Amino acid sequence: MNPAYLPPLANHLWQSTLFAAVAGLLTLLLRNNRARVRHCVWLVASWKFLIPFSVLVSLGSHSHWRTAPPSEQPGLSVVTERSGLSVVMDQVSQPFTAKAASEMPSPEGPPPAIPVPSLLYTIWACGFLGITCSWWVRWRRIRAAVRAGTPLPLELPIRAVSSPALLEPGVFGVFRPVMLLPEGILERLTADQLNGVIAHEVCHVNNRDNLMAALHMFVETVFWFHPLVWWIGKRMVEERERACDEEVLRLSSEPRAYAEGILEICKIYVESPLACVSGVAGANLRKRVEAIMRKRVGVVLSPAKKLVLALAGALTLMAPVGVGIANAPAVRAQSASAKESKSFEVASVKRLLEPSDSTSTGGGPGTSDPGRFWRFNVTMASLLVQAFQIQGHAIVGPDWLSSRSGPRYELTATVPAGAKRDEVPLMLQNLLIERFGLKFHREQREVPGYALVVGKSGLKLKPSSGTPAPISGRDGFPNIPEGIAPGRMSQDSVGTVRRLSAGAMTMAQFADYLDNQTDGPVVDVTEVPGRYDIVLYFSKPLPITADPATALADNRFDLLSALREQLGLELQRRKVRADLLIIDHIEQTPLPN
Repeated sequence: MNPAYLPPLANHLWQSTLFAAVAGLLTLLLRNNRARVRHCVWLVASWKFLIPFSVLVSLGSHSHWRTAPPSEQPGLSVVTERSGLSVVMDQVSQPFTAKAASEMPSPEGPPPAIPVPSLLYTIWACGFLGITCSWWVRWRRIRAAVRAGTPLPLELPIRAVSSPALLEPGVFGVFRPVMLLPEGILERLTADQLNGVIAHEVCHVNNRDNLMAALHMFVETVFWFHPLVWWIGKRMVEERERACDEEVLRLSSEPRAYAEGILEICKIYVESPLACVSGVAGANLRKRVEAIMRKRVGVVLSPAKKLVLALAGALTLMAPVGVGIANAPAVRAQSASAKESKSFEVASVKRLLEPSDSTSTGGGPGTSDPGRFWRFNVTMASLLVQAFQIQGHAIVGPDWLSSRSGPRYELTATVPAGAKRDEVPLMLQNLLIERFGLKFHREQREVPGYALVVGKSGLKLKPSSGTPAPISGRDGFPNIPEGIAPGRMSQDSVGTVRRLSAGAMTMAQFADYLDNQTDGPVVDVTEVPGRYDIVLYFSKPLPITADPATALADNRFDLLSALREQLGLELQRRKVRADLLIIDHIEQTPLPN
């Protein structure tokens, strides 16, 4: 069992518990109304355990009604401000995410002595199988009693049988119900008593109580470890029996005869062992008899209470969808972008018939050929990375986009005179839309990634003074300046060893940079304020060493160890929420030039 699944499960249980608490408050508000209404409220609380709010949030995140302003540059790292309400709703909907993530062990540390997630999964599976077997054994016993029964010639909407088993009168079956009556009951009860009991069972059939009870039994089986689901089950049985009592009384049955019939059955026969085989003796018998003798029938819902229920239902559905909409990144209006943004003056795109094994090459503005943008032997994923200025791990689309055996392309384009360098990605986007039929949208999802945290040894950085900080020794790196300019980042390399120099950077900015050096998104959870001057030596693909001087000599300094030893920071693997580019459609072969 993946530990990453535990926080979402904890969130779901928290949300369902809160939802059940609200349902309980509603039933208190409706205590003088008909029991069938309260039964429906508890039924919805039960179903909530099967429907995570994350499903509704996901539906909201797919709503593409917002469009980014035309001036937005898709390749820049932009921090969008969210409303306070959106942040609060997001935190309430996922209260355990940050805490659970921060408690995850570092990928460099030793594995836990006891595989807790696997142990929990094993315990859950044992409970699930045990309860399932218990339900099945009881169901087979009642089914055997029904099959051994003798048909009764009663004028009822369902088939009735007489069984020698000492089970109370009940309705067996979910989709083809059968009324099960014990032998001798016709002689033991008077006509008025029997009519009341049969009317009670017919009420169960008309309201499909067996189906509703079976659904809740499934909830109890899956979430057997949560005591609230068992408590909800008792409330549902209580309210459904009271609802049938109210219906029988509304049919003008004599209260005393009806109550005596129930008591006589309780003296002689055994109560039904399954909630989905609805009988007549369930719930609190004393309270039921008192309500029957007083002929207590709940009042019809007033317009005000109907409005409260309608608002509660609408809020239940719309609040998670609203969270998804609030957190969904703005979707670019693609056709409008194509018209409003500049395009290449001339562009030629070809799919290579025989992709070369040689290294992909390219050039463009900012190189020795500023008026021409060209790429040779590149994958579609590479073009998308350059068009949207994002990392490859942030693209979700067909497998062939980045496959080594997939199609490769040659692109040559003329950049308009006077065009700014940051306009070229927009031009490439428009080219992909026009020539490859690109359709896309942006979406936030939880994906495997990294969290930047402070290591166990503590932060090894000094706050930036805001002025250029000197670098002690150039160590053979010719292109890094002697001073670190505030807010600037420089990188150079000797062999496979790189040196990063960054001035006056926040931890969030540093996490954005590390996103370029890893195979997944990086988020800052250090909660460290301020700005820092950073000098980091690393060589990501190679093994670990703890000495930068040795790293320069033998090129053996990986990124994770460099962060821990030099800066006191760590990258921990975990599920993180990231902005993704979802490719809805794209052709493999471009349209003719």
